[in-house]
Amino acid sequence: MNHLKTAQVIVYIGLGSNLATPVAQINSARAAIAAQAGVQERGFSSLYRSAPMGPQDQPDYINAVMALATDLPPMALLRCLQNIENNQGRVRTGEQWGARTLDLDILMYGDQKIDLPDLTVPHKGLAERAFVLYPLFEIAPQLVVPGKGPIAALVAACPLAGLKRLDC
Repeated sequence: MNHLKTAQVIVYIGLGSNLATPVAQINSARAAIAAQAGVQERGFSSLYRSAPMGPQDQPDYINAVMALATDLPPMALLRCLQNIENNQGRVRTGEQWGARTLDLDILMYGDQKIDLPDLTVPHKGLAERAFVLYPLFEIAPQLVVPGKGPIAALVAACPLAGLKRLDC
């Protein structure tokens, strides 16, 4: 029987948490992602603290970006990430930018542009969000974001807006 192996793609995942010990949530999510079949971790940024984007009556977020190689198709990877979120106590209230135990976003999937009801890649807010750009630049300084340009130029145009790298 002939089994064709799908080529691996480099994918960047944004991780964020502001509830239930956020640093532990991020570390647990990192381990859970790396443990998925068909996934190999290729890089992980420092942790960063940022003010919430949405309602300000919630704790600050802890954010990071993970690079991985995978042969999972985009929607299969999305389902894996959503399962990890659910397993770590994520409750989907429908509130945009509300507090959460864990938020995992596919920021980039190779150089593909994906526009589906449940998945937009590159992530639509990637180019304007310091808490995504700075950790992404840290692990992939030569990256070119499809339709947006070099990550270095995006970082140069994006103020820190209170973003702080953690020493942990």
